[in-house]
Amino acid sequence: MREYFDVELSNLNNQLIAMGMLVEKAINNSVQIIMDNNDDGLETAREQEELINSAEKKIQNHCIRLLLHQAPVAHDLRYISAALKMITDLERIGDQAIDIAEMSQYIKNKSSVINMTHISEMASKSAKMVTMSIDAFVKKDIVLAKTVSELDDVIDSLFDKVKSETVQIIHSDVQLGSEAIDIMMIAKYLERIGDHAVNVSEWAAFSVTGSSEL
Repeated sequence: MREYFDVELSNLNNQLIAMGMLVEKAINNSVQIIMDNNDDGLETAREQEELINSAEKKIQNHCIRLLLHQAPVAHDLRYISAALKMITDLERIGDQAIDIAEMSQYIKNKSSVINMTHISEMASKSAKMVTMSIDAFVKKDIVLAKTVSELDDVIDSLFDKVKSETVQIIHSDVQLGSEAIDIMMIAKYLERIGDHAVNVSEWAAFSVTGSSEL
């Protein structure tokens, strides 16, 4: 019975990794749409959102079956419960990614509005945080989980820079205000993605220690 349960836990890990890869692709695709200043990838973004939602439901069902039929011991119960929590964060990251993609319909000539360097860096780091947080969960790596939390400070700093640049742009040319605010919203979505990645890393810690403190 224990051997079968361990196999099922391994399957759960594989599903979590696969969902994480979908989320990372969604982030990268959505930001690329913005960086390329077109919405050609918008349909792909919507398809990715559906795949992420489907993955969440599949993992939910898997976890519930394990809880109902396998009578897990305490540490297994903690791990499965944490997995149920973390996929909610991953699904919300998927929501943020589609929000970013849909902003492509409103932003035109963004290069004349703001330097996109900080947006690009936020996207790269937030996607990395998602991958690292899932690795921390699957590998039960508390040190890696703490690293994710530390990276969030970098994301927050970049977001502050985008806010500052946005304010300067609006002060210098009110007519650019709408586009500038749209770009700040993209930065906000990326900042939230970082927050959700931190949540996942905290669930990684909880699954091991019973505490979400990092």
